[in-house]
Amino acid sequence: MTDQAVGGGHRPPGATENAAPTAPGRRTAEPGRDGLAPHHPSRRAAAGRSATVALGELPAARFAGRERELEALHADIERAGLDTLSGRKGTRSRVLLIAGVPGSGRTALAEELLRRLADDYPDGVVRALLTGPGGAPVPTDETARELLTALGTDAPPGATEDELTELLRGALAGRRALVLLDDAPGGDQVGPLIPDASDSLVVVVSHGPLTGVPDVRPCALGGLECAAAVAILRRYAGPTRIAVDPRTAESVAEECGGRPAALELAGGWLAARPRASLSDLRKALRAIDLPPDLPTGARPLHRAFRLAYEALPPPAARILRLLTLAPAGLVDAHLASALAGCSVAAAGAALRDFATLGLLRAEGGAAAGPAPQDDGP
Repeated sequence: MTDQAVGGGHRPPGATENAAPTAPGRRTAEPGRDGLAPHHPSRRAAAGRSATVALGELPAARFAGRERELEALHADIERAGLDTLSGRKGTRSRVLLIAGVPGSGRTALAEELLRRLADDYPDGVVRALLTGPGGAPVPTDETARELLTALGTDAPPGATEDELTELLRGALAGRRALVLLDDAPGGDQVGPLIPDASDSLVVVVSHGPLTGVPDVRPCALGGLECAAAVAILRRYAGPTRIAVDPRTAESVAEECGGRPAALELAGGWLAARPRASLSDLRKALRAIDLPPDLPTGARPLHRAFRLAYEALPPPAARILRLLTLAPAGLVDAHLASALAGCSVAAAGAALRDFATLGLLRAEGGAAAGPAPQDDGP
């Protein structure tokens, strides 16, 4: 299982034995990108933060709606860049920015865009996560070294950041490839990684603007449209409860701010309660107390996460807190067993329950629904 929630990373809660994980903000053992304390879609390989993936192997993400955003991103690819407009031939890759708060489905949208562009970029996709599990930026030299390794290029020991990024740009030169830079803290981490390859495309996922990176085409995400938001609830709750009370389903989607991560957590709460109604869910969400200094945009995800977490039995809540310590936010039954001090079978059962509740996601971005029946990643 991975900690990845629909598009967005989650800042580790600084988990302790007794403290509850915070609502997903960056990536904790996060139960998506873009939640163990929360989640997000296939953002990293099991071996590390970065990976190259053959286009035919791109995982299926949990994706709903965002057709207008996808159309806008496609249109931005076709638009002439500043170099072209000034009469110069562009030498660097076009950069698209998908910006939004954690839990808004940033990474899911990026992955869906990559899938739809796959046939146009025969040299594959390279990806890197630019924020570590603790919320700190990954050093650029470390990212460049990992990407070079994934590309099969040797990185000399002791090489400087400038030398490594130059090697990386050289390794990508002449290719027609897709580059996904996920959870970017800012332009300083992105600029040195942009290839000198005008036929390649860089897609960046970030919270805000990329200051210092020229000719960036931004796509800012808000909440999902109502129909897409209700579709996420339907995946978990089943069609019957949605069909008998469609107005309340829309009201719940509004309470969740249209945020995919919040909708998954709310849907997981319903999935665990076959007798509960949508009205029960709405009432439970509204009953969650909010910290007085919590930004308005963070409230839907905070409420949904607290609802899911506080409904856990104490032993399960303890396991969830300890899972936030998993290296790189990835956990399987054996690692969960070691962290929680329980049997592998009990840990595997807990992971499956967490996946059903929307607190964890099987690596590869498997669609919401019945949890996996094995103890794999």
